[in-house]
Amino acid sequence: MDLFSPVSLGDLHLPNRVVMAPLTRTRSGEAGIPGPLVAEHYAQRASVGLIISEGTYPSHESRAYPGQPGIVTEAQIAGWRAVADAVHAEGGRIVMQLMHGGRVSHPLITGTERIVAPSAVAIEGEARTPMGKVAYPVPHALTAEELATVRAEFVAAAENAIAAGFDGVEVHGANGYLLHQFLSPVSNVRDDGYGGSPETRARFAVEVTSAIAAAVGAGRVGIRLSPMHNIQDVVETDLADATATYRAVVDGIAPLGLAYVSVLHSEPTGALVQDLRERFGGPFIVNSGFGSVTTRDEAVTLVEDAHADAVAVGRLVIANPDLVERWKGEHPENRPDPVTFYGDGAEGYTDYPRLSA
Repeated sequence: MDLFSPVSLGDLHLPNRVVMAPLTRTRSGEAGIPGPLVAEHYAQRASVGLIISEGTYPSHESRAYPGQPGIVTEAQIAGWRAVADAVHAEGGRIVMQLMHGGRVSHPLITGTERIVAPSAVAIEGEARTPMGKVAYPVPHALTAEELATVRAEFVAAAENAIAAGFDGVEVHGANGYLLHQFLSPVSNVRDDGYGGSPETRARFAVEVTSAIAAAVGAGRVGIRLSPMHNIQDVVETDLADATATYRAVVDGIAPLGLAYVSVLHSEPTGALVQDLRERFGGPFIVNSGFGSVTTRDEAVTLVEDAHADAVAVGRLVIANPDLVERWKGEHPENRPDPVTFYGDGAEGYTDYPRLSA
């Protein structure tokens, strides 16, 4: 296998195996509507094999931060339709990451009366709200009946994404957000059928993914996981427990025929990640970044050594809209500027130069 060769992930047919990782960029304003600047940003990067959008909220209660886009209102759907059209016009493919923030939020961000989570356990630290930094609130523990509503919101969001012209959706089960909160024994202290053992903690993520696959077609659905990432107070330090939990997730979704599983982990060639790949038995994306930049050599080796079918890349895709061309020809790369990762304008978003410039 070669990083620059085509690959099929379910119903998604990619010209190369470089995937744009989902990247929080906060450019969608107070109303969560992606505008022309967002469309330009994604269209600039259409030469990657697959674009995975930034985490997009499926309900107002699930919004995690200011500037995050949603896929709830007609205006949001229309905004995303313009994004999908712009990417397709440049020959690209794009899936939408569906992200419920869970307890990683504040009513000043959501505009709702409460914040929800698996259990009434708050995150330590402060949320960045439009009114400044404030302590994270103690979240409302979702009831079993409310979980059915959240699941339905995910399904509706997936249907909205497909209606907006997206090629598929990715379920966000990583990075400390709601589905990940269910997986950890630290953030999930429930004593019903959704908490306790690794299998019961895995249940909600499996149910959400199964429901979305049934609604829009499994071949257009992926899921992102980040075992033992230990971020935003979702702590998984017990290797045996984490292994059992993520095996339960993968075993639960493997029969669905999903487009892919994407795993963010600092050791993508390690035993945990490769065990999950073998158990899933389908297309597999890895992403070693977050703490470190994914390099060309690493990406090439991961695919050539058959550790993954594709590699998700974050910061270098931010700084290099033509990253595939640069990597293929072994050309110099632009350096990403972390100061401009988050904001509301074009700087550090659509102004990185191409090789042709």
